[in-house]
Amino acid sequence: MSRRCDLTGKSYLKGHQVSHSNRKSRKLSQPNLQWRRVWVESEQRFVRMLLSTRAIRTMTKNGVDRTLREA
Repeated sequence: MSRRCDLTGKSYLKGHQVSHSNRKSRKLSQPNLQWRRVWVESEQRFVRMLLSTRAIRTMTKNGVDRTLREA
């Protein structure tokens, strides 16, 4: 299963872990994703989605239907 937000498409970031001696090793930063049950008013049902915390904040501010329409 891929760690990707269902709404925004946000996924992991690649980078380097840099030691004190400036040696570099590969590092992945995982996004903060959470499973949420979201009530979709237009379909009159709950939808289970894997969302980033930024997407959850946007849905809280703008509303579920508007956010899904824009995505």
